Amino acid sequence: MSTPEQDLLLRALRTLTTMAPVAIELGSAFRDAGHELSLVGGPVRDAFLGRSSNDLDFATSATPDQSLALLARWGDAHWDIGKEFGTIGAKRGDVVVEVTTYRSDQYDPASRKPVVAFGDSLDGDLSRRDFTVNAMAVRVPDLVFVDPFDGLGDLAREVLRTPIAPERSFDDDPLRMMRAARFAAQLGFTIEPGTLAAVGAMAERIDIVSAERVQAELTKLLLARQPRRGLEILVDTGLADQVLPELPALRLEIDEHHRHKDVYQHTLTVLDQAIAQETGPDGPVPGPDLVLRLASLLHDIGKPATRRFEAGGGVSFHHHEVVGAKLAAKRLKALKYEKHVVKDVARLVELHLRFHGYGDPSTGAGAAWTDSAVRRYVTDAGPLLERLHRLTRADSTTRNRRKAQRLADSYTDLERRITALRAQEELDAIRPDLDGTQIMAILGIPAGPAVGQAYQHLLALRMEHGPLGAQRAEAELREWWAARSVG
Repeated sequence: MSTPEQDLLLRALRTLTTMAPVAIELGSAFRDAGHELSLVGGPVRDAFLGRSSNDLDFATSATPDQSLALLARWGDAHWDIGKEFGTIGAKRGDVVVEVTTYRSDQYDPASRKPVVAFGDSLDGDLSRRDFTVNAMAVRVPDLVFVDPFDGLGDLAREVLRTPIAPERSFDDDPLRMMRAARFAAQLGFTIEPGTLAAVGAMAERIDIVSAERVQAELTKLLLARQPRRGLEILVDTGLADQVLPELPALRLEIDEHHRHKDVYQHTLTVLDQAIAQETGPDGPVPGPDLVLRLASLLHDIGKPATRRFEAGGGVSFHHHEVVGAKLAAKRLKALKYEKHVVKDVARLVELHLRFHGYGDPSTGAGAAWTDSAVRRYVTDAGPLLERLHRLTRADSTTRNRRKAQRLADSYTDLERRITALRAQEELDAIRPDLDGTQIMAILGIPAGPAVGQAYQHLLALRMEHGPLGAQRAEAELREWWAARSVG
């Protein structure tokens, strides 16, 4: 019977054959020029997991200038934007390669940027990598496997461990602590106890890392296969207190109708349920969707600030969605997310309770829905409607099956009505029955604030009553203008 390591080696051999032609060709070119070249990092790890890639990372004894000269002859295109860090990139066809001079990264305690020192050996380069499963290499062109830190064994055991003492590794680059959580989410691996303890002891060290690098790791974690696992590591180790403090702040228990509900665990469940509703590439919300996942994670962060204990033992969180939207925008801006991501996530957080105001069966409001309310729901959500559908459904985590079914049925009815109204009225592009030019012609007025006020009046009528038609719209406009003039 074969061992897990032997099984992984056989799988890697099959996978590496698909990457070997490019690797061998480059390896020969570098060897002929007197340099070492090895396939390293993620491509090697993924080969053992049976995953091939057209994005290949190499380590070399060549200087950046020497690599640049060799890659310029090899590729259809090449670039040197990473030259400061020893990295030269090139592309030929669908294959993209990055070749990095042997190096070690460490931080100046007073700086947010890593200080790069070039090394002179493959083993030394591998010792400075984040985890043993990423510290394996294949020398090319001879395809010799190099594993000085038993990364293969850790891969078979599904364990994340640093090649050197974790305290030294994390001191050199604190971002590796977040990578531990990210790889746990991506690969489903556990973190070796000593490594995990070092993360907890050194969590505050992450403050030296730039917001842009932290955001990149958080994004990769959220888009991973099991983001919940990675988020729990961030919270349990104290890293989240530094980079996303709103998440651990949700670990409060509330007494609602004599039941305890942990908002933190509720949030993670909402995230899981939202992910389950993402669609394939041809669906309305192709997964993984960063905006939906961020909104699910942050939808209740306004609760700690708005918690109130009511008479009789209840707890309320009035307007937590409004407060939460502001907090979400503030945090995402601090993490340097793009403006459209900040805006969309904050808007979803703000709207995530809107459905309950229109149709909570327990209040009897469901029977009172109007077409106007449905129109406003759609127009307020705008292009975020499909994500809002999924966030709202995911936000139901009640264990009461009857209540859960009533909520699901009510939302299904809302979606049905939206579909019907959209087909009837082209709801996505609601406009008044008269445009600005027509308004000015009918009222005999020039462009100015009055035209905008008239437009908004007709839009409100359109939202309330649906299409009016040009004749009725003109009559309504004249009536409004007359009343305004008299006033």
